Amino acid sequence: MTDTLTILGLESSCDDTAAAIVRATGDEAVILSSVVDGQIDLHADFGGVVPEIAARAHTEKLDLCVDAALEQAGLTLSDIDAIAVTAGPGLIGGVLAGVMLAKGLSAATGKPMIGVNHLAGHALTPRLTEGAGFPYLMLLVSGGHCQFLIAKGADDFERLGGTIDDAPGEAFDKTARLLGLAQPGGPSVEAEAANGDPKRFRLPRPLLDRPDCDMSFSGLKTALLRERDRLIEAQGGITRQDRADLCAGFQSAVADVLAAKTRRALASYLALAPATPMLAVAGGVAANKQVRAALETVCAKAGVTFTAPPLALCTDNAAMIAWAGAELFRLGRQDDLTLAARPRWPLDRGAMPMLGSGKKGAKA
Repeated sequence: MTDTLTILGLESSCDDTAAAIVRATGDEAVILSSVVDGQIDLHADFGGVVPEIAARAHTEKLDLCVDAALEQAGLTLSDIDAIAVTAGPGLIGGVLAGVMLAKGLSAATGKPMIGVNHLAGHALTPRLTEGAGFPYLMLLVSGGHCQFLIAKGADDFERLGGTIDDAPGEAFDKTARLLGLAQPGGPSVEAEAANGDPKRFRLPRPLLDRPDCDMSFSGLKTALLRERDRLIEAQGGITRQDRADLCAGFQSAVADVLAAKTRRALASYLALAPATPMLAVAGGVAANKQVRAALETVCAKAGVTFTAPPLALCTDNAAMIAWAGAELFRLGRQDDLTLAARPRWPLDRGAMPMLGSGKKGAKA
């Protein structure tokens, strides 16, 4: 196996179709190309991602994204050492589209294929961008996921806790819908909150009475709905200031919960006595300025380095999948044409399911 690997990454787990090429040499990497084709316009009229529409768009765009990534990098498929593809978790139609393309490329070129856990892609991004050394504490906070992980190795993660219902990004999206704001909800709510009073409405901070690292955001969203309905009943609607204050209160509640639970997660992580303690945050919600400021304050008080990848690598992308594939390939991981698309795939396989289980396995 050569010291330098050039990996083609494919990502199609939700509503971003992506392809990227990463060249990894030891613990260092260069992103030669990264192409992301979003689907916001396709889902705008539905208030959220429609799985069938997303899957069809992935099928139509994946090969075009691969062509664009190769052209951007100035390479051909013969220059690629291996193909890494998100094999789960995610919307099964989209995941399947990516896996089938990867299988076709692998069969046609004879290049090795590595199935990557989408969450591992996020969790290993600090090694791509910062050269982070194991172990570090990872907070995944996005539209579909929210959990604390101690990253001990490229395929070794310990989950300390996570959401037992909605992810924060999902709660932001639902809040935006409740208040008539545009999707995606995170940026819309943050923009409204900038002109609001976060103390006007007494919204709850769920599960802060529990000493663990688990979180809940569904009740917070419901509390905001009740405040909205109370205003509508009392005055026949809500004003622009009402909406701004509701957004500010909601955003502050999310930031407070994440900060409090991060303090608890750090206590467990620091018990391992890491040589260079670090908290890394990834996912779309990591772009929220108030959330990021709250986490940075927690880290500063604990003497822990805080890092968050650039926004383009916080949200779904294929560069993180290519890098994760390179790390796994060096560990001897390789998949064949029996690789299956998985709607559910917990990173910590030994942990008890947080969101229930069934024939398809644990959700998280």
